[in-house]
Amino acid sequence: MSDPQQHPGRFDVHHHALPRPYQKALDSSGAPQLKGVDPIHWDVDSDREVMRDNDIRGALLSVTAPGTTIVPGPEAIRLARDTNEEFARLVADNDGAYGAFALLPLPDATAAIAEIDHAVDELGLDGVGLFSNSAGVYLGDEQLEPVLAHLAEREITAFVHPAIPASTDQATFGLPPSLYEFTFDTTRAVANLLYSGTLDRHPGLKLVLSHAGGTVPFLAQRLTYAATIASRLKDREPADLLGSLRRLYYDTAMSANRATLAALTELVGPEHILFGSDYPYMPASTTRETVEGVVEFFSPADRELLERRNFEVLFPRFCARAKTFAAR
Repeated sequence: MSDPQQHPGRFDVHHHALPRPYQKALDSSGAPQLKGVDPIHWDVDSDREVMRDNDIRGALLSVTAPGTTIVPGPEAIRLARDTNEEFARLVADNDGAYGAFALLPLPDATAAIAEIDHAVDELGLDGVGLFSNSAGVYLGDEQLEPVLAHLAEREITAFVHPAIPASTDQATFGLPPSLYEFTFDTTRAVANLLYSGTLDRHPGLKLVLSHAGGTVPFLAQRLTYAATIASRLKDREPADLLGSLRRLYYDTAMSANRATLAALTELVGPEHILFGSDYPYMPASTTRETVEGVVEFFSPADRELLERRNFEVLFPRFCARAKTFAAR
């Protein structure tokens, strides 16, 4: 099914895969692909078909939660390396259709920095994947400050995917935590980044938040009231909280509906939004729903930004690679 308004194709910043080393580690550990969620199958042929059907010119592959925390210590470092090497192979074998976000062995900051450099410099990956929390360590934690500082210094874009917080076992109501806790955990991570001073220290940090930023657009103004509620937080207030939120990027995965996009576009303009599908954890029908929601809500000029131009700015190496393949 093609887009009713013909164009050169969109780029997908939120597109998952199950590389063989990661799937093997999941199988060995007994961990679910994603807690409470039906397991999915991923293969290149099916994936490329969905991309063609939805005019997705290129997709950045990433691993969803829980990441390397499914294995202990040194095994996590090896799992990240093996997964990233498999990502590099998928990129090389698919004619410019794919890029990838590197999997990092978080919360081990030293190992994560080493893997960032290897994945970007040696394997040619396009950025890194972060989780809202890794084994309960959130992105604004001082333990991860070296990682965020390194990404900012090197101007490497990071894709922030939510993870399940440790507390959800107490009240899940028989529902999969990803149904609603994912949006809350993205918000926890952002609040932590704001009130730890991380975003003030690194104003050039390029972060893409999944699922329209979770509940961040809806709660943006409320997040400014910390010192009003508790005066002891005055010294921790961000210099410009709303300005910091507007510097971040947000994707459309599971969010291409009028209510969510209205809140998001009140916070940021289309130059800080990217198309994201969440395929294959959300099926092909939802990818189509996302395309239709974006087409319905945004003007053609705004769609040009969020479907292509913003992606080209953040991921120039991917786009150069795709053009090279297209020219062959």
